[in-house]
Amino acid sequence: MSGVIRTQDSNFADVPFASAWPVTVLNWDAPDIDGSLAIHVVDAPSKSEELGTFLLLHGEPSWSHLYEEWIPRLTAAGYRCVAPDLPGFGRSDKPTDQSWYSYERHCDAIRYVIESLDLSSIHLVVQDWAGPIGLRQAVDEPHRYGQIFIFNTWLHHAEFLYSDGVKWWHDAAADPNQLGGDMPTGRIVAGTMRREHDYEIVQAAYDSPFDGYDSKAGARAFPAMIPFWAPEVGGAEQQQRCYDALLAWSACPIHFAFGDADPVFPYEQAELWSSKIEGATLDRIATAGHFVQFDAAQDCLNVIEKYTGSN
Repeated sequence: MSGVIRTQDSNFADVPFASAWPVTVLNWDAPDIDGSLAIHVVDAPSKSEELGTFLLLHGEPSWSHLYEEWIPRLTAAGYRCVAPDLPGFGRSDKPTDQSWYSYERHCDAIRYVIESLDLSSIHLVVQDWAGPIGLRQAVDEPHRYGQIFIFNTWLHHAEFLYSDGVKWWHDAAADPNQLGGDMPTGRIVAGTMRREHDYEIVQAAYDSPFDGYDSKAGARAFPAMIPFWAPEVGGAEQQQRCYDALLAWSACPIHFAFGDADPVFPYEQAELWSSKIEGATLDRIATAGHFVQFDAAQDCLNVIEKYTGSN
């Protein structure tokens, strides 16, 4: 059984996003946990006639704060916005045993959110680890989805060429003398920004969910789960299945938009991937880094509007 840390609300006192929108707390009966895990979900209603639901998923080591600028604009345009924090991140509970974390468990957690809220007419947004986790949901229940937006991410498959940036990240995150140990989550996220931001504010926002080493088990686990090194815990077979399913996809439109200043998932990977899916679109977001939906929020939203027709 893993212990669990519950991050206190006081951690987020200086993060306006944390109190800006309604939150639903779902208590998930997660495996190998004594009791249940609280999953925090921002659930912001549409400010007009509801056109559908944006399911906004995050990866590692971030949280739903990535969508700080998205939710006001999307709700004003007529969309409900649902943005969960993965277990181990944001305002959700944090198992302290690094071995508790796996691709499969996080897929189960997001499936639990979708089913608990009975989401439909979903416009799915994925980036980083949200790609493998979120695209799995669409492949398994395609009837729930209206559009898919794929930002800087990947699906593991036999032909995928991992970048030098991924390899550096895996090694640095495992080394306490670099980014491992008491991982500097805020510095990691802020350091990827390629547009102009207040570095200290960004760093504080992405440090706020954590209280020292034990609370960062998930942040350390995800780099170690990359299927190139850990095919079982990283869900290599399931990711291959999802990749193959998208190559024959016809359930809803798929739109790619990659920041072109990301050394982890370079723009060329988006060009190759999108070219293999019939009807998929591709937009280039110039001078935007890995966490593109935060680094270049308004440019990302312009892409969204182009394909939803909202304004």
